[in-house]
Amino acid sequence: MLQDPKAIRHFQKLADGIAELWHRGYRFDDIRLYLDGYLASLRYSEVLEVHLINRLEQEIIRYLYDPSNYQQVQPQVEPGFAE
Repeated sequence: MLQDPKAIRHFQKLADGIAELWHRGYRFDDIRLYLDGYLASLRYSEVLEVHLINRLEQEIIRYLYDPSNYQQVQPQVEPGFAE
């Protein structure tokens, strides 16, 4: 679990970016390239400590391969309101 506020913000940005790319039709290979580039830029810019970037990478890869993150939510219709 991420504890550092900056690492959490980067995780949220990555998760939003991954979801956006998935809904646009990109697949895991393309998304993985996006993810690798983002992490490489974090390492290069030294915005986060190395151990935080490694932990962020573990968490976001777990997010990437969790199929529940890509299911479309269907709105539920209350009984009596169905057309």
